Amino acid sequence: MCLSIPSKVVEIDEDNMATVDTMGVKRKVTLDLIAEKVEIGDYVLIHVGFAMNKISKEEAQLSLDAYAEIAEAMRSGEIDDEEGNANYA
Repeated sequence: MCLSIPSKVVEIDEDNMATVDTMGVKRKVTLDLIAEKVEIGDYVLIHVGFAMNKISKEEAQLSLDAYAEIAEAMRSGEIDDEEGNANYA
């Protein structure tokens, strides 16, 4: 299973490559697989270097809030590192 964290488009070059910000980490992805127009400020879901879907800002914020909650629960010890492991019993 692949979980995709919403990534904000911060730059688009002439080759349809975008720089996206994924929770503070910037990376380059191609926009070639998205049929609709993507602009700076839009949110996309990416998989291995390809933007796969454009999502609304509201949907992106809901996901980012959930990831932040999970991260905080892990930092505080409320969630054990092993609980996210698929082999956890």
